[in-house]
Amino acid sequence: MKLDKLVKIAVTALEDVKAHDITVLNVIGATTLFDRMVIASADSTRQTRALANNVQDKVRSGGGAVYGIEGGETGEWVLVDLGDVLVHIMQTSVRAHYNLEELWAGSVAEQVDMITTVASKIKSPARPRKSPTKLPAVARRTKSKSS
Repeated sequence: MKLDKLVKIAVTALEDVKAHDITVLNVIGATTLFDRMVIASADSTRQTRALANNVQDKVRSGGGAVYGIEGGETGEWVLVDLGDVLVHIMQTSVRAHYNLEELWAGSVAEQVDMITTVASKIKSPARPRKSPTKLPAVARRTKSKSS
């Protein structure tokens, strides 16, 4: 499944169950593990679980794969792994505490206001992926001393 279609299905599924403050981060260049990160807020444990289940159902019915769901036991923070897309569903207080947007500050963030604008906001860049960055000078010195 194409990346933009997968993100659109995930965001639509989140909107269906009334997630709020949905943000899509373009993390190409920041990591080679996945290309997009979707972060959404929920008001309760029940809602986070319902959002995760809805994302899983919609992606599978759309022909995509769900590789795993973590955090459903507690429901404060649920992660849905869609391969090239990670979906973080967090209760508002947990999201404020961990502030993933700041952690991934080098990534391009797009606030999603309407699902019709998602496809135009999250186009993949034409440039190839960057290789992982080298260790900082301090880490390299430490590594060479212990060798």
